Amino acid sequence: MSLNPTLADVTARIIKRSAQTRKSYLDAVESQMRDGARRVRLTEGNLAHASAACPVHDKTQLFGASWPNIGIITAYNDMLSAHQPFEHYPEIIRKAARKAGAVAQVAGGVPAMCDGVTQGQDGMELSLFSRDVIAMSAAVGLSHDMFDAALYLGVCDKIVPGLIMAALRFGWIPAVFIPAGPMTSGLPNSEKARIRQEFAQGKVGRDVLLKAEAESYHSAGTCTFYGTANSNQMLMEIMGLQLPGSSFVNPNTPLRDALTEAGVARAAQITALGNDYTPPAYIVDEKAVVNGMAGLMATGGSTNLAIHIIAIARAAGILINWDDLSDISKAVPLICKIYPNGLADVNHFHAAGGMGYLITEMLSEGFLHDDVKTIAGEGGMARYTQEPVLDGDDMVYRDAPTQSLDQDILSHADKPFRADGGLSLIKGNIGRAVSKVSAVKSTHQKVSAPAMVFDDQNDLVEAFKAGKCEKDFIAIIRFQGPAANGMPELHKLTPILGTLQDKGFKVALVTDGRMSGASGKVPSAIHICPEALHGGPIGRVINGDMVHLDCAAGTLNVEVEASEFAARPLATAPQFRTRAALGMNMFAALRRVVSSAEEGATVLGTLEDAPLQTRDMTKAPN
Repeated sequence: MSLNPTLADVTARIIKRSAQTRKSYLDAVESQMRDGARRVRLTEGNLAHASAACPVHDKTQLFGASWPNIGIITAYNDMLSAHQPFEHYPEIIRKAARKAGAVAQVAGGVPAMCDGVTQGQDGMELSLFSRDVIAMSAAVGLSHDMFDAALYLGVCDKIVPGLIMAALRFGWIPAVFIPAGPMTSGLPNSEKARIRQEFAQGKVGRDVLLKAEAESYHSAGTCTFYGTANSNQMLMEIMGLQLPGSSFVNPNTPLRDALTEAGVARAAQITALGNDYTPPAYIVDEKAVVNGMAGLMATGGSTNLAIHIIAIARAAGILINWDDLSDISKAVPLICKIYPNGLADVNHFHAAGGMGYLITEMLSEGFLHDDVKTIAGEGGMARYTQEPVLDGDDMVYRDAPTQSLDQDILSHADKPFRADGGLSLIKGNIGRAVSKVSAVKSTHQKVSAPAMVFDDQNDLVEAFKAGKCEKDFIAIIRFQGPAANGMPELHKLTPILGTLQDKGFKVALVTDGRMSGASGKVPSAIHICPEALHGGPIGRVINGDMVHLDCAAGTLNVEVEASEFAARPLATAPQFRTRAALGMNMFAALRRVVSSAEEGATVLGTLEDAPLQTRDMTKAPN
């Protein structure tokens, strides 16, 4: 089927908008490309240092420059369940590389923090900036010019976006992303959410809550709900940077190990030493970015990706904004129901047909560009309509199901769960924002209520405990943007607001901060630009102002006469108490130069970004 006309139009305008920055990016990358092994330009002393600790066989091949050398960038740590399986990957990769006629070395490690651990805690203020730190840390590992391809070991919220940003800035080095897979299913996510709300209401104690949480997060692997981590995996696959069908195979299984070995072999095949050179600079083009956005809409992906995909695109010289996301959302229907948009988890999604079925369905309805480059080789996105299976000890590919095996989890594009992707661009006299409504009932998507204004999420928690929230209100949580305090997620407020909504109160959240990748049933307008610290109108809202949020219509307004609203003084930023205690003072330089949420909340930008202070922050990025 021909490409959906909206996707075609959005792609065309992105190509036009990005013409100069994309050309500058490709010129810079292509200036670094050359045939043969990268290490031949190193001096004998350089090469001796880089290979000194290698086994004799590997050292011989490195000195001979006949085998490609594969660098491993790893986000391993054993506190994160999703990253714990990576502990033994380097040895698996080294053995697989030798079988494929290559050498593999760990090029470097990157930090990997867990939003699940820091959720509602002071450490969350480091979370978003960790993405750019990860990108810079990966750059350190790749800077030695020893590597002909790179394997990226990462899964979770900021790790994958940071890794791909680095991969694109080293866009001449072929990149293969190697996932670890989700943990097996535990306590249903809906039951976990119910117990969280009961704890917020004081109906159950900490022992009951801890038991539920431990039964939900119980083993190695990614959390099973469809939050940012699993949205990342979908994104890497649908953009052609992971092997087909590799996103949601459980850790420590024969098929997962076979996929890891296959990823190594493929990395060895796509270097400049062979005949199938496939660098990420050519994979991640405007069409691939549109495919990624379409995948997010079809699956009800994380709102965090409304920030990350912009930063990822900018790393490749491609300029996108929330208008692009909103238009694609209007065109692409929601055909997946995975928690929080449904009851199923990603294991159920995978069993019902998974990525192979999803991509087959999207291609058949014109919701994906097929003519793209991927690490899988010739065939474009059609290669991703297959799924891996074991045939004895060998991994082979077969056609994925063309019919959903569970219509309650995976539907058809002509019978979607929603006619759109459930992500709205919100505009009004408070600013520009995004809202995820795929899990919000239509009766809750329009809220008009007085404002309750807070400068700290903990102040709302205390107001709730004091009984001051038993009423209709829209919570205005300001000074939570990237320049203010690193833009923490405010998922800690979900059980509280959900409880009030269940009691029949009309509630909503409006903030220049983030919400969780598992944003659920409470309506919200998040990522507001400009943020309060940059003079955004959200800093002029006061307690009692009538605020109107209509997620379906995409509007957010405070009911105050325009001249009066403009004349109000902006709120003064609070003293941020956590910076000295958690080292936030070390991130002061990043806060001073970070871009807006709609520009990716990044300090890296594009090769040709003008200084941020020269742009009118009240308007959409060009």
